Amino acid sequence: MRYCSTRGGVHGWDFREVLLSGYAPDGGMFMPENLTTLTPETLRSWAALSYPQLVVEVCSLFIPAELVPRPDLEALVCAALSGFSVPGAVRLARLKDGLAVLELFHGETLAFKDLAITCTVRFLDYFLHKESRRAIILVGTSGDTGGSAIQSVRGLGVVDVVVVYPRGRITPVQEKQMTTCLEDNVHVFAADGSSDEIDIPLRHLFADQELVKSHSLMSLNSVNWSRIMIQLAHFIYAYLKMSGLEQTVTGAPLPVLEVVVPTGGAGNIAAGTIVKLMGVPLRLVAMVNSNNIVHRTVKSGDFSMASNITRTLAPAIDIQDPYNMERVFWLLSGWDGALVKAMMEEFQQSHRHTLPEGLHKQLSQVISAGTVGDDGIVETMRRCWEENQYVLCPHTAVAVWHHYHCPPSPGVNRCCIATASPVKFQAAVQEAGLTLDLPEAVTALDKMATRFQDLERGQDWKTDWENRLRERIQSIGSVRQQKVSYYN
Repeated sequence: MRYCSTRGGVHGWDFREVLLSGYAPDGGMFMPENLTTLTPETLRSWAALSYPQLVVEVCSLFIPAELVPRPDLEALVCAALSGFSVPGAVRLARLKDGLAVLELFHGETLAFKDLAITCTVRFLDYFLHKESRRAIILVGTSGDTGGSAIQSVRGLGVVDVVVVYPRGRITPVQEKQMTTCLEDNVHVFAADGSSDEIDIPLRHLFADQELVKSHSLMSLNSVNWSRIMIQLAHFIYAYLKMSGLEQTVTGAPLPVLEVVVPTGGAGNIAAGTIVKLMGVPLRLVAMVNSNNIVHRTVKSGDFSMASNITRTLAPAIDIQDPYNMERVFWLLSGWDGALVKAMMEEFQQSHRHTLPEGLHKQLSQVISAGTVGDDGIVETMRRCWEENQYVLCPHTAVAVWHHYHCPPSPGVNRCCIATASPVKFQAAVQEAGLTLDLPEAVTALDKMATRFQDLERGQDWKTDWENRLRERIQSIGSVRQQKVSYYN
């Protein structure tokens, strides 16, 4: 298995090289050069597997045994997913009137990012130890990725992590999960801007190939292919558990499963698209909040940012630059790197682009989309509690709103993806008039010391932030060469 860039300028990389990277050198995103077809026989043979076992099977399609032998792969995935709070790491909640919620938030930071990031960090640690080298991870976050990245790498001797979060645009729990980690290899910055604005200097840093190579700079955002690869597994898991496959006879057409996905940076919807193109009959619904660029793109081909990001009750998807849509465009354009390069460069310069008619038609056939405001989020959270005594996080409510307002087609089962625990979004829970018992791990955050650096918003903030982060990366590299601690 080899990997290429969505912009056509890079081919033939192996999984290790892609793992230890961010954006491709040409500014694109890495994708496999071919996709394995999952036959009905394969899917039936996987039907009884646990989620961790399924992750191993999925990873084995994309990581050659010469790089990670099968016993090592099984051990790495097992170790990564063994610390989750429910058996098998994920749980399917079957509620009234056909509502099914796949809970992906039972990791340490109570968000679905824990599933892919813990596995990715195990792979990273495996290669770095084999090669006796270090790496620096650079992460921008809209709320959950940063905390998960920090918890996954804290205390690891072979990596440092630099995380940048948007001050005032995430919840207190999300912020404290990052700022209360005082490990020597954790470096947190609070930026006076949005998560989309944070991505601008990060893209510039990853484009500096001298910096990337000299400091082994890599990403743990869903820019990293490994994140997307692991996320394939929960779509396949949902299909095996929810589609009714086990009730169909051999040779009959495979049943369809509709999967409703709360969508921000579009990593999850990109993973679902890949699974669909691998032969699993999914009907994908991308649900967004008031930051509705994905909805407009699917409905009309208008891939354009709004003038401002709207702050909503679902802050982790308050995004106007859904960067993983580049992977979707590449897949649906017939892997046309030249087209994607032209599209994405225009979008990055002008923040506007109209999809070619043929690509828009393909997109609208593969993905449907919807949008819901804060009133709909609150209404959905209340209704789900009244009918099921089940509290949704506001992002999951974005998906469940679709279930309540758009009944599934006859004979088609549906699964809503639950991306985070409601305990991380207490203001939204209170807005819905609901209450929660907070776990001790969350309440303890209020009493813990914090450490972070400010990225103030000056007149030339893009350059200032880039320079500050570059200086930190370089100083980390210098300190680690001396083999001393960073914080005295």
